[in-house]
Amino acid sequence: MKIWIKERFPIDYAKFIEITEKIFIKEPIPLHMKKWVLAMGTTPFILFPIQILTGILLAFYFIPSPEMAHESVRYITEEVRLGFWVRGFHHWGANLMIISIFLHMMRVFFTQSFRKPRELNWILGFTLLGLVMTISFTGYSLTYSQVSYWATTVGTNMMAEMPLIGNFLLELLRGGPDVTANTLTRFYTLHVWLLPLAITLLIVLHILILRLHGVSEPEGFKKGYYAFYPSHFHKIIIVTLFLLSFISLLSVALPPGIGEPADPLTTPLHIKPEWYFFPIFLFLKWVPLNIGLLIIGLAIMGIVFWPFLEPLLAKKEKHRTILNFIIGAVTIITLITFTLIQTYTH
Repeated sequence: MKIWIKERFPIDYAKFIEITEKIFIKEPIPLHMKKWVLAMGTTPFILFPIQILTGILLAFYFIPSPEMAHESVRYITEEVRLGFWVRGFHHWGANLMIISIFLHMMRVFFTQSFRKPRELNWILGFTLLGLVMTISFTGYSLTYSQVSYWATTVGTNMMAEMPLIGNFLLELLRGGPDVTANTLTRFYTLHVWLLPLAITLLIVLHILILRLHGVSEPEGFKKGYYAFYPSHFHKIIIVTLFLLSFISLLSVALPPGIGEPADPLTTPLHIKPEWYFFPIFLFLKWVPLNIGLLIIGLAIMGIVFWPFLEPLLAKKEKHRTILNFIIGAVTIITLITFTLIQTYTH
């Protein structure tokens, strides 16, 4: 059998093993990554394949049509063997992926690992966060419950307020002026095909840039390296097992609900998006929509291009560190405060 395989794949296996050991097994990892809190960038990478696998299993039963979408979600949850568990895994995996990317970006920001020559990886990381939030939003909309239907309506309505291209984007996403069967089909296509492909490509590019530049070494930690295997490899295995156990527990203890079927003729009294949009949703309730969208757009642009703005705002290393701490702390406190306020108010 071994000879048969070698004849059909005539490659230099000794060279292949040597390259594999150099790239993976013996890859130098900075000593600071022995600290768990500084080595969690792998968590989203672990969660994404879980989302792909559970999404494929759900797609076996889900029917993307207004008449059958909600019923197929009910059928998966209540009648398919372990369907509630798979759906719960997909639901909580998506939430944890958003949280893990956000926490990873916090770590990168506070350790100033976004600085030259890693600016592009910061931009890629933020883009990944946006894409993961978008794919979670499209998945939430596919349940076609009363709450998700109207949250989709309100969320897409905001696009119409964008100058020049607002109405074009609105009709592109909805497939028309209103949320209809076309909208569900387009969201399903985005959720199952286009967004996973885009996320996969960006993850590959993100890792490629990381490997080219190496892991950044923040100040204040002991300098030096250790091999990827076995220490860091075992850490990844432990994190994977913990995530599988924790998500499984959440899926059983706090399974996602089904809700009432969507009714386009009845508007609920209180419409809320998913929790990761709470800060934006609350802010837009407090200020005029056009002004709010402008401020949010400028804030996002500032975060995305912060590696290039930081040197312009502060020249000295000490001042830049203080500025980063202030900006990061204010941003985190604001996001948490807004999320809590929106959680406990109508």
